[in-house]
Amino acid sequence: MAADWQIIENRELREKLYWRTLDSGLELYVLPKAGYQKKYAAFAAHFGSIDSKFQVNGSEEIVTVPDGVAHFLEHKLFEDEQGDVTGRFAALGASANAYTTFTHTNYLFSCTEHFRENLELLLNFVQEPYFTAASVQKEQGIIGQEIRMYEDHPQWRVFFNLLAALYHEHPVRIDIAGTVESIAKITPEVLYQCYRTFYHPSNMAVFVVGDLDPNAVGDQVAENLARHKHGPLGPIRRFFPDEPPEIARQRVTQELVVSEPLFNLGFKDPRAASLEGPDLLKRETAMELLLEIIFGESEPLYNELYEDGLIDDNFDFGYTAEKTYGYTLISGETRDPELLYQRIMEGLEKFRKHGFTEEQFERHRRNQLGSFMRRFNSLEFVANNYLAYRFRGTDLFAYPSVLQEVKREELSELMAENLDPQRHAVSLILPRKESGDGS
Repeated sequence: MAADWQIIENRELREKLYWRTLDSGLELYVLPKAGYQKKYAAFAAHFGSIDSKFQVNGSEEIVTVPDGVAHFLEHKLFEDEQGDVTGRFAALGASANAYTTFTHTNYLFSCTEHFRENLELLLNFVQEPYFTAASVQKEQGIIGQEIRMYEDHPQWRVFFNLLAALYHEHPVRIDIAGTVESIAKITPEVLYQCYRTFYHPSNMAVFVVGDLDPNAVGDQVAENLARHKHGPLGPIRRFFPDEPPEIARQRVTQELVVSEPLFNLGFKDPRAASLEGPDLLKRETAMELLLEIIFGESEPLYNELYEDGLIDDNFDFGYTAEKTYGYTLISGETRDPELLYQRIMEGLEKFRKHGFTEEQFERHRRNQLGSFMRRFNSLEFVANNYLAYRFRGTDLFAYPSVLQEVKREELSELMAENLDPQRHAVSLILPRKESGDGS
Protein backbone atom coordinates (compact mmCIF):
# COMPACT_ATOMS: atom_id res chain seq x y z
CA MET A 1 0.00 0.00 0.00
CA ALA A 2 2.88 2.42 0.70
CA ALA A 3 3.55 2.73 -3.03
CA ASP A 4 -0.04 3.93 -3.58
CA TRP A 5 0.42 7.12 -1.57
CA GLN A 6 1.03 10.47 -3.15
CA ILE A 7 2.76 12.96 -0.90
CA ILE A 8 2.23 16.69 -0.60
CA GLU A 9 5.06 18.42 1.26
CA ASN A 10 4.95 22.01 2.46
CA ARG A 11 8.27 23.44 3.60
CA GLU A 12 6.82 26.53 5.26
CA LEU A 13 4.41 24.41 7.30
CA ARG A 14 6.90 21.57 7.73
CA GLU A 15 4.10 19.11 7.02
CA LYS A 16 3.93 15.98 4.90
CA LEU A 17 0.45 14.94 3.79
CA TYR A 18 -0.23 11.43 2.47
CA TRP A 19 -3.18 11.02 0.13
CA ARG A 20 -4.65 8.50 -2.27
CA THR A 21 -7.88 7.68 -4.09
CA LEU A 22 -9.39 4.31 -3.17
CA ASP A 23 -11.01 1.98 -5.68
CA SER A 24 -14.44 3.19 -4.54
CA GLY A 25 -13.52 6.77 -5.45
CA LEU A 26 -13.01 7.99 -1.86
CA GLU A 27 -10.14 10.42 -1.33
CA LEU A 28 -8.15 9.60 1.80
CA TYR A 29 -5.77 12.03 3.52
CA VAL A 30 -3.46 11.21 6.43
CA LEU A 31 -1.34 13.87 8.15
CA PRO A 32 1.10 12.35 10.67
CA LYS A 33 1.77 14.58 13.69
CA ALA A 34 4.55 13.02 15.76
CA GLY A 35 4.23 13.52 19.50
CA TYR A 36 0.55 14.51 19.52
CA GLN A 37 -1.52 12.57 22.04
CA LYS A 38 -4.85 13.52 20.49
CA LYS A 39 -6.02 12.02 17.20
CA TYR A 40 -8.74 13.41 14.98
CA ALA A 41 -10.71 12.00 12.04
CA ALA A 42 -13.26 13.60 9.70
CA PHE A 43 -15.48 11.82 7.16
CA ALA A 44 -17.20 14.39 4.93
CA ALA A 45 -19.70 14.39 2.08
CA HIS A 46 -19.81 17.10 -0.57
CA PHE A 47 -23.48 17.75 0.18
CA GLY A 48 -24.66 20.96 1.80
CA SER A 49 -27.81 22.96 2.26
CA ILE A 50 -27.57 24.66 -1.15
CA ASP A 51 -27.64 21.30 -3.01
CA SER A 52 -31.41 21.02 -3.35
CA LYS A 53 -31.60 20.51 -7.12
CA PHE A 54 -29.45 17.91 -8.86
CA GLN A 55 -29.09 15.21 -11.50
CA VAL A 56 -26.94 12.08 -11.53
CA ASN A 57 -25.24 11.09 -14.79
CA GLY A 58 -27.19 8.36 -16.53
CA SER A 59 -30.54 9.65 -15.32
CA GLU A 60 -32.70 12.16 -17.19
CA GLU A 61 -34.52 13.08 -13.99
CA ILE A 62 -33.72 16.42 -12.34
CA VAL A 63 -34.44 16.00 -8.64
CA THR A 64 -35.61 18.83 -6.39
CA VAL A 65 -35.70 18.15 -2.65
CA PRO A 66 -37.03 20.23 0.27
CA ASP A 67 -34.80 22.81 1.96
CA GLY A 68 -33.01 21.41 4.99
CA VAL A 69 -32.44 17.85 3.72
CA ALA A 70 -28.64 17.87 4.17
CA HIS A 71 -28.94 18.98 7.80
CA PHE A 72 -31.80 16.53 8.43
CA LEU A 73 -29.75 13.69 6.97
CA GLU A 74 -26.82 14.60 9.23
CA HIS A 75 -29.08 14.24 12.28
CA LYS A 76 -30.60 10.96 11.14
CA LEU A 77 -27.33 9.18 10.40
CA PHE A 78 -26.42 9.28 14.09
CA GLU A 79 -29.36 6.98 14.82
CA ASP A 80 -29.39 3.35 13.69
CA GLU A 81 -31.18 0.17 14.78
CA GLN A 82 -29.09 0.10 17.96
CA GLY A 83 -29.90 3.70 18.91
CA ASP A 84 -27.74 6.82 19.15
CA VAL A 85 -24.18 6.31 17.90
CA THR A 86 -22.68 9.01 20.14
CA GLY A 87 -22.98 6.75 23.19
CA ARG A 88 -20.78 4.14 21.51
CA PHE A 89 -18.12 6.76 20.79
CA ALA A 90 -18.26 7.89 24.43
CA ALA A 91 -17.80 4.31 25.60
CA LEU A 92 -14.58 4.24 23.54
CA GLY A 93 -13.37 7.49 25.09
CA ALA A 94 -14.08 9.61 22.01
CA SER A 95 -15.97 12.83 21.46
CA ALA A 96 -18.04 12.67 18.27
CA ASN A 97 -19.97 15.36 16.44
CA ALA A 98 -21.09 16.55 13.00
CA TYR A 99 -22.08 19.74 11.24
CA THR A 100 -23.70 20.83 7.99
CA THR A 101 -22.64 23.90 6.03
CA PHE A 102 -23.92 25.44 2.81
CA THR A 103 -21.61 23.15 0.79
CA HIS A 104 -20.77 20.00 2.77
CA THR A 105 -21.53 17.78 5.77
CA ASN A 106 -18.77 16.60 8.11
CA TYR A 107 -18.80 13.73 10.65
CA LEU A 108 -15.91 13.71 13.11
CA PHE A 109 -14.41 12.46 16.33
CA SER A 110 -11.36 13.08 18.51
CA CYS A 111 -9.76 10.70 20.95
CA THR A 112 -6.52 9.79 22.72
CA GLU A 113 -7.10 6.03 22.89
CA HIS A 114 -8.88 3.33 20.88
CA PHE A 115 -8.37 5.23 17.64
CA ARG A 116 -8.75 2.18 15.40
CA GLU A 117 -12.07 1.20 17.00
CA ASN A 118 -13.39 4.76 16.82
CA LEU A 119 -12.38 5.10 13.16
CA GLU A 120 -14.18 1.85 12.37
CA LEU A 121 -17.30 3.14 14.11
CA LEU A 122 -17.15 6.43 12.18
CA LEU A 123 -16.74 4.67 8.83
CA ASN A 124 -19.53 2.21 9.56
CA PHE A 125 -22.27 4.50 10.81
CA VAL A 126 -21.81 7.03 7.99
CA GLN A 127 -22.07 4.22 5.43
CA GLU A 128 -25.05 2.45 7.00
CA PRO A 129 -28.18 4.63 6.86
CA TYR A 130 -31.31 3.62 8.73
CA PHE A 131 -34.47 5.67 8.20
CA THR A 132 -38.06 4.77 9.10
CA ALA A 133 -41.26 6.78 8.82
CA ALA A 134 -41.56 6.88 12.62
CA SER A 135 -37.97 8.05 13.19
CA VAL A 136 -38.27 10.70 10.47
CA GLN A 137 -41.49 12.01 11.99
CA LYS A 138 -39.83 12.17 15.42
CA GLU A 139 -36.86 14.07 13.95
CA GLN A 140 -39.18 16.54 12.25
CA GLY A 141 -40.41 17.54 15.70
CA ILE A 142 -36.89 17.86 17.09
CA ILE A 143 -35.52 19.90 14.19
CA GLY A 144 -38.72 21.95 14.06
CA GLN A 145 -38.03 23.04 17.65
CA GLU A 146 -34.44 23.84 16.69
CA ILE A 147 -35.62 25.99 13.77
CA ARG A 148 -38.07 27.89 16.01
CA MET A 149 -35.30 28.47 18.54
CA TYR A 150 -33.04 29.97 15.87
CA GLU A 151 -35.84 32.26 14.71
CA ASP A 152 -35.16 34.22 17.91
CA HIS A 153 -31.36 33.77 17.93
CA PRO A 154 -29.97 37.30 17.34
CA GLN A 155 -26.59 36.33 15.80
CA TRP A 156 -28.24 33.75 13.54
CA ARG A 157 -30.97 36.10 12.38
CA VAL A 158 -28.74 39.10 11.68
CA PHE A 159 -26.59 36.87 9.44
CA PHE A 160 -29.37 35.17 7.46
CA ASN A 161 -31.27 38.44 7.14
CA LEU A 162 -28.15 39.85 5.50
CA LEU A 163 -27.86 36.93 3.06
CA ALA A 164 -31.54 37.35 2.16
CA ALA A 165 -30.78 41.00 1.42
CA LEU A 166 -27.72 40.21 -0.71
CA TYR A 167 -29.24 37.34 -2.73
CA HIS A 168 -32.43 37.20 -4.79
CA GLU A 169 -32.55 33.50 -5.70
CA HIS A 170 -29.43 31.61 -4.62
CA PRO A 171 -30.22 29.03 -1.88
CA VAL A 172 -27.43 30.43 0.32
CA ARG A 173 -30.12 32.88 1.44
CA ILE A 174 -32.07 30.01 3.05
CA ASP A 175 -31.44 28.77 6.59
CA ILE A 176 -29.26 25.63 6.59
CA ALA A 177 -31.89 23.74 8.62
CA GLY A 178 -34.68 24.75 6.24
CA THR A 179 -38.08 25.81 7.53
CA VAL A 180 -40.73 24.03 9.58
CA GLU A 181 -42.78 23.77 6.38
CA SER A 182 -39.94 22.42 4.21
CA ILE A 183 -38.79 19.70 6.65
CA ALA A 184 -42.39 18.51 6.96
CA LYS A 185 -42.02 17.33 3.32
CA ILE A 186 -38.98 15.14 4.09
CA THR A 187 -39.65 11.39 3.93
CA PRO A 188 -37.45 8.29 4.29
CA GLU A 189 -37.53 8.00 0.49
CA VAL A 190 -36.19 11.56 0.07
CA LEU A 191 -33.42 10.87 2.59
CA TYR A 192 -32.41 7.60 0.90
CA GLN A 193 -32.40 9.28 -2.52
CA CYS A 194 -30.08 12.05 -1.30
CA TYR A 195 -27.96 9.55 0.59
CA ARG A 196 -27.47 7.28 -2.44
CA THR A 197 -26.48 10.31 -4.54
CA PHE A 198 -24.25 12.38 -2.29
CA TYR A 199 -22.91 9.80 0.18
CA HIS A 200 -21.21 7.75 -2.48
CA PRO A 201 -17.43 7.48 -1.74
CA SER A 202 -16.60 9.31 -4.97
CA ASN A 203 -18.35 12.37 -3.50
CA MET A 204 -16.70 12.00 -0.08
CA ALA A 205 -13.33 12.28 1.62
CA VAL A 206 -11.65 11.19 4.86
CA PHE A 207 -8.99 13.21 6.67
CA VAL A 208 -7.08 11.71 9.60
CA VAL A 209 -4.48 13.61 11.65
CA GLY A 210 -2.36 12.68 14.68
CA ASP A 211 0.55 10.49 15.67
CA LEU A 212 -0.45 7.72 13.27
CA ASP A 213 1.01 5.38 10.65
CA PRO A 214 -0.44 6.27 7.22
CA ASN A 215 -0.19 2.68 6.00
CA ALA A 216 -2.15 1.29 8.95
CA VAL A 217 -4.86 3.93 8.51
CA GLY A 218 -4.91 3.44 4.73
CA ASP A 219 -5.32 -0.33 5.01
CA GLN A 220 -8.14 0.01 7.53
CA VAL A 221 -10.10 2.54 5.48
CA ALA A 222 -9.62 0.59 2.23
CA GLU A 223 -10.76 -2.68 3.84
CA ASN A 224 -13.80 -1.02 5.39
CA LEU A 225 -14.90 0.63 2.15
CA ALA A 226 -14.40 -2.63 0.24
CA ARG A 227 -16.69 -4.47 2.68
CA HIS A 228 -19.49 -2.01 1.96
CA LYS A 229 -19.31 -2.83 -1.78
CA HIS A 230 -20.16 0.48 -3.37
CA GLY A 231 -21.15 0.35 -7.01
CA PRO A 232 -20.21 3.04 -9.54
CA LEU A 233 -21.88 6.44 -9.56
CA GLY A 234 -21.77 8.92 -12.41
CA PRO A 235 -20.96 12.60 -12.00
CA ILE A 236 -23.41 14.71 -10.01
CA ARG A 237 -24.73 17.84 -11.70
CA ARG A 238 -25.96 20.56 -9.34
CA PHE A 239 -28.40 23.22 -10.50
CA PHE A 240 -28.58 26.77 -9.16
CA PRO A 241 -30.92 29.60 -10.14
CA ASP A 242 -29.65 32.56 -12.14
CA GLU A 243 -28.53 35.13 -9.60
CA PRO A 244 -28.34 38.77 -10.71
CA PRO A 245 -25.25 40.76 -9.66
CA GLU A 246 -27.39 43.35 -7.87
CA ILE A 247 -28.45 42.94 -4.24
CA ALA A 248 -32.04 42.03 -3.42
CA ARG A 249 -32.51 44.90 -0.95
CA GLN A 250 -30.30 47.36 0.85
CA ARG A 251 -31.45 47.02 4.45
CA VAL A 252 -33.17 44.60 6.83
CA THR A 253 -34.04 45.53 10.42
CA GLN A 254 -35.50 43.21 13.05
CA GLU A 255 -36.22 43.65 16.75
CA LEU A 256 -35.23 40.90 19.19
CA VAL A 257 -34.21 40.61 22.84
CA VAL A 258 -30.65 42.03 22.79
CA SER A 259 -28.89 44.47 25.10
CA GLU A 260 -27.07 46.22 22.24
CA PRO A 261 -27.80 46.37 18.51
CA LEU A 262 -26.14 43.79 16.24
CA PHE A 263 -24.66 45.02 12.98
CA ASN A 264 -23.89 43.11 9.75
CA LEU A 265 -22.61 44.87 6.63
CA GLY A 266 -22.20 42.73 3.52
CA PHE A 267 -20.81 43.21 0.02
CA LYS A 268 -21.92 40.82 -2.72
CA ASP A 269 -19.23 39.39 -5.01
CA PRO A 270 -20.88 38.13 -8.23
CA ARG A 271 -17.52 37.25 -9.83
CA ALA A 272 -16.74 34.50 -7.31
CA ALA A 273 -19.36 32.33 -9.00
CA SER A 274 -17.28 32.27 -12.20
CA LEU A 275 -14.05 31.15 -10.49
CA GLU A 276 -12.76 27.71 -9.57
CA GLY A 277 -9.71 26.07 -8.02
CA PRO A 278 -6.55 28.21 -7.76
CA ASP A 279 -8.34 31.36 -8.98
CA LEU A 280 -10.91 31.03 -6.19
CA LEU A 281 -8.18 30.49 -3.58
CA LYS A 282 -6.23 33.49 -4.82
CA ARG A 283 -9.30 35.72 -4.63
CA GLU A 284 -10.07 34.59 -1.09
CA THR A 285 -6.45 35.02 0.03
CA ALA A 286 -6.15 38.50 -1.48
CA MET A 287 -9.50 39.63 -0.06
CA GLU A 288 -8.60 38.47 3.46
CA LEU A 289 -5.32 40.39 3.21
CA LEU A 290 -7.12 43.50 1.96
CA LEU A 291 -9.63 43.37 4.82
CA GLU A 292 -6.82 43.06 7.35
CA ILE A 293 -5.13 46.14 5.90
CA ILE A 294 -8.40 48.10 6.15
CA PHE A 295 -9.89 46.83 9.42
CA GLY A 296 -6.96 45.23 11.28
CA GLU A 297 -6.45 46.15 14.95
CA SER A 298 -3.19 47.96 14.14
CA GLU A 299 -4.87 50.23 11.58
CA PRO A 300 -6.36 53.74 12.09
CA LEU A 301 -9.97 52.87 11.16
CA TYR A 302 -10.25 50.11 13.77
CA ASN A 303 -8.70 52.25 16.50
CA GLU A 304 -10.87 55.27 15.73
CA LEU A 305 -14.04 53.14 15.87
CA TYR A 306 -12.88 51.41 19.05
CA GLU A 307 -11.91 54.62 20.86
CA ASP A 308 -15.26 56.19 19.96
CA GLY A 309 -17.08 53.22 21.50
CA LEU A 310 -18.65 52.11 18.22
CA ILE A 311 -17.05 48.64 18.23
CA ASP A 312 -15.67 46.26 20.84
CA ASP A 313 -13.74 42.98 20.87
CA ASN A 314 -16.64 41.27 19.03
CA PHE A 315 -15.94 43.27 15.87
CA ASP A 316 -15.10 40.89 13.02
CA PHE A 317 -14.69 40.78 9.27
CA GLY A 318 -14.05 38.16 6.60
CA TYR A 319 -14.61 37.01 3.05
CA THR A 320 -16.32 33.83 1.86
CA ALA A 321 -15.58 32.43 -1.60
CA GLU A 322 -17.37 29.38 -2.97
CA LYS A 323 -17.95 28.08 -6.48
CA THR A 324 -21.42 29.62 -6.79
CA TYR A 325 -21.36 32.64 -4.47
CA GLY A 326 -19.11 35.03 -2.59
CA TYR A 327 -19.48 37.87 -0.11
CA THR A 328 -17.63 40.09 2.38
CA LEU A 329 -19.05 40.31 5.91
CA ILE A 330 -18.29 42.99 8.53
CA SER A 331 -20.02 42.45 11.87
CA GLY A 332 -20.21 43.38 15.52
CA GLU A 333 -22.22 44.79 18.41
CA THR A 334 -22.54 48.56 18.60
CA ARG A 335 -24.28 51.25 20.62
CA ASP A 336 -25.05 53.23 17.45
CA PRO A 337 -25.47 51.10 14.28
CA GLU A 338 -26.31 54.09 12.05
CA LEU A 339 -23.18 55.98 13.05
CA LEU A 340 -21.05 52.83 12.73
CA TYR A 341 -22.42 52.24 9.23
CA GLN A 342 -21.68 55.84 8.25
CA ARG A 343 -18.14 55.71 9.63
CA ILE A 344 -17.29 52.40 7.94
CA MET A 345 -18.57 53.60 4.57
CA GLU A 346 -16.60 56.84 4.97
CA GLY A 347 -13.52 54.85 5.98
CA LEU A 348 -13.82 52.66 2.89
CA GLU A 349 -14.17 55.70 0.64
CA LYS A 350 -11.09 57.27 2.22
CA PHE A 351 -9.22 54.02 1.69
CA ARG A 352 -10.24 53.99 -1.99
CA LYS A 353 -8.84 57.48 -2.47
CA HIS A 354 -5.59 57.20 -0.52
CA GLY A 355 -4.76 53.48 -0.70
CA PHE A 356 -2.15 51.88 1.54
CA THR A 357 1.62 51.75 1.85
CA GLU A 358 4.08 49.03 0.91
CA GLU A 359 4.90 48.72 4.63
CA GLN A 360 1.25 48.01 5.47
CA PHE A 361 1.02 45.46 2.69
CA GLU A 362 4.12 43.51 3.72
CA ARG A 363 3.40 43.73 7.46
CA HIS A 364 -0.08 42.30 7.10
CA ARG A 365 1.10 39.65 4.66
CA ARG A 366 3.66 38.46 7.26
CA ASN A 367 1.00 38.53 9.96
CA GLN A 368 -1.43 36.52 7.83
CA LEU A 369 1.19 33.87 7.14
CA GLY A 370 2.18 33.64 10.81
CA SER A 371 -1.43 33.34 11.92
CA PHE A 372 -2.09 30.61 9.37
CA MET A 373 0.96 28.59 10.44
CA ARG A 374 0.03 28.82 14.14
CA ARG A 375 -3.41 27.42 13.38
CA PHE A 376 -1.76 24.24 12.11
CA ASN A 377 -1.26 23.26 15.75
CA SER A 378 -5.01 22.59 15.84
CA LEU A 379 -5.85 19.14 14.45
CA GLU A 380 -9.47 20.21 14.00
CA PHE A 381 -8.50 23.26 11.96
CA VAL A 382 -6.31 21.25 9.61
CA ALA A 383 -8.76 18.40 8.96
CA ASN A 384 -11.97 20.42 8.70
CA ASN A 385 -10.53 23.17 6.54
CA TYR A 386 -8.59 20.83 4.27
CA LEU A 387 -11.80 19.00 3.37
CA ALA A 388 -13.76 22.24 2.91
CA TYR A 389 -11.06 23.54 0.56
CA ARG A 390 -10.86 20.20 -1.25
CA PHE A 391 -14.60 20.20 -2.04
CA ARG A 392 -14.32 23.55 -3.79
CA GLY A 393 -11.33 22.45 -5.83
CA THR A 394 -8.64 24.25 -3.81
CA ASP A 395 -5.74 23.11 -1.62
CA LEU A 396 -5.29 24.42 1.94
CA PHE A 397 -1.58 23.62 1.77
CA ALA A 398 -1.22 26.04 -1.16
CA TYR A 399 -2.25 29.02 0.97
CA PRO A 400 1.29 30.17 1.95
CA SER A 401 2.55 30.18 -1.64
CA VAL A 402 -0.61 31.87 -2.94
CA LEU A 403 -0.27 34.55 -0.25
CA GLN A 404 3.29 35.24 -1.40
CA GLU A 405 2.07 35.64 -4.99
CA VAL A 406 -0.46 38.37 -4.19
CA LYS A 407 0.57 41.71 -5.69
CA ARG A 408 -0.12 45.04 -4.06
CA GLU A 409 -1.85 46.41 -7.15
CA GLU A 410 -4.24 43.43 -7.18
CA LEU A 411 -5.68 44.58 -3.86
CA SER A 412 -6.56 47.98 -5.29
CA GLU A 413 -8.45 46.27 -8.12
CA LEU A 414 -10.27 44.04 -5.62
CA MET A 415 -11.21 47.08 -3.57
CA ALA A 416 -13.05 48.61 -6.52
CA GLU A 417 -14.61 45.35 -7.64
CA ASN A 418 -15.40 43.54 -4.40
CA LEU A 419 -16.28 46.36 -2.01
CA ASP A 420 -18.52 48.15 -4.49
CA PRO A 421 -20.86 50.49 -2.58
CA GLN A 422 -23.55 49.70 -5.16
CA ARG A 423 -23.61 46.05 -4.01
CA HIS A 424 -23.79 46.33 -0.25
CA ALA A 425 -26.55 45.57 2.24
CA VAL A 426 -27.03 46.17 5.97
CA SER A 427 -28.72 43.89 8.50
CA LEU A 428 -29.53 45.16 11.98
CA ILE A 429 -30.95 43.53 15.09
CA LEU A 430 -32.28 46.20 17.43
CA PRO A 431 -33.40 45.86 21.06
CA ARG A 432 -37.08 44.96 21.21
CA LYS A 433 -39.26 47.82 22.39
CA GLU A 434 -41.35 47.04 25.44
CA SER A 435 -45.06 46.89 24.78
CA GLY A 436 -47.41 49.31 26.49
CA ASP A 437 -49.11 46.60 28.59
CA GLY A 438 -45.81 45.77 30.31
CA SER A 439 -45.51 42.33 28.70
